[in-house]
Amino acid sequence: MGERPDAGLYRWPERAHFGRVVPKGKFYEHGKVNTALRDRFVGEVQRITWAFKLAESTIGLAGSAAVPEIQVFEIECKGNDASDAVLAAIDRAVKLPIIFEVVRRGDRHERRMAAAPKHVGRSGTKSVAYFSSGWQSPDDRHPLPTAIDLPSLYVELLVPLLPVVALPGEDAATVAERVEAARRLQREVTTLERTLRNEPQFNRKVDLRRLLLDKQILLEAMTSPTT
Repeated sequence: MGERPDAGLYRWPERAHFGRVVPKGKFYEHGKVNTALRDRFVGEVQRITWAFKLAESTIGLAGSAAVPEIQVFEIECKGNDASDAVLAAIDRAVKLPIIFEVVRRGDRHERRMAAAPKHVGRSGTKSVAYFSSGWQSPDDRHPLPTAIDLPSLYVELLVPLLPVVALPGEDAATVAERVEAARRLQREVTTLERTLRNEPQFNRKVDLRRLLLDKQILLEAMTSPTT
C-alpha cells in the first residue's frame, strides 16, 4: 500500500449521506472470502458503514458507464488498522468505485482515506494497489474538488493519494494503467539497483548505471508534479 501523508479527508455533502450499516456476512456472500480472509474481517473490523452515496440524484453530477456512482465506505477498526485484503474483498463485492475511510479510535479518533483506482467495464471491475492518506483528525476536512461530472470527480478524489501525476482529461481507467506502469517501473529500478551493487565487472557496471539512470528519470517524470 502506498501512503501520501499530505492527502486529506473530504467534507462529504450532507445530502449524499446514506449511513447504512452493512453486516460483514454480506461480503462473505458476494465475494471470494476464504477462512483466512474471514478471520481478518472478524479480527480487524468492528463495523462497516455505507456512509455516503455520490450520485446524480444526490449531488447533481452525471455519471457514466465506468463511474455511475461513487460510494464512500467507513471501516471502523477493532484494533490499529484494516488490511488491504479486507478493503479488496469489499471492493470485489461492490461493483462500483469506492472511497474508504478507515477509522481507528484507540487513544484518539483518527481516520485515513484509502482507495484503489477502479474501472467498471463489460468484463467486470478492475483495480490496482491500494493507496492511502496518512492518519488524520476527522475534523480536518477539505471541500470536495470541483468537477463537471462523476468520472472527473472520482479522478480528483484519487489524485492526492496516487504516486503518479494525473494528466488533464484522464479517466480513472487511464490513471489506473499509469499507476500500474509506475509500480512496474519502480520494481525494475529496485532490481537494477540491487544488480548494480552486486556486479563485479566495471564495464557491466557502466551499462547498468546508464540503464538505471534512464529508468529513474522516467519514473521521476511519471511521479513528480513538477515534471
